[in-house]
Amino acid sequence: MQRLDLTTATRIGSAAIAASTKLGLKPMAVAVLDAAGHPLVVLRDEQASFLRPQIATGKARGCLGMGFGGRELARRAQAMPAFFNAINSLTAGEVIPVAGGVLIRNTEGTLLGAIGISGDTSDNDERCALLAISAVGLSADNGDPQPD
Repeated sequence: MQRLDLTTATRIGSAAIAASTKLGLKPMAVAVLDAAGHPLVVLRDEQASFLRPQIATGKARGCLGMGFGGRELARRAQAMPAFFNAINSLTAGEVIPVAGGVLIRNTEGTLLGAIGISGDTSDNDERCALLAISAVGLSADNGDPQPD
């Protein structure tokens, strides 16, 4: 069974920061977690604010905990606020249901982990996550239906 290793997680995190810089976005933090929700890599642009790593981790952790990408997480949080309030109570506020959290899968669809990014708009955070995952040859699952 393929796992997300430290080398690949580092490549993903570095690619996300590089994408942010290339696109001229605000300074970001990136958290790459393995399939069990353990951090492999947490990177912070030296100009990113001190809360960005925790927000990035919360985006990734929420995706892993619920089993779908940040966009679907956001839709469900909007539709079921009481349920997500309960989840955040249960997890001490560690679930951040917005875009910018993306599941990482291998080409066969097996879950390997998740990435969370925080620093710019949620859409731009997600854009960097998608670019980074693609850069290492893996598949991204942001929670939107994939075209056939």
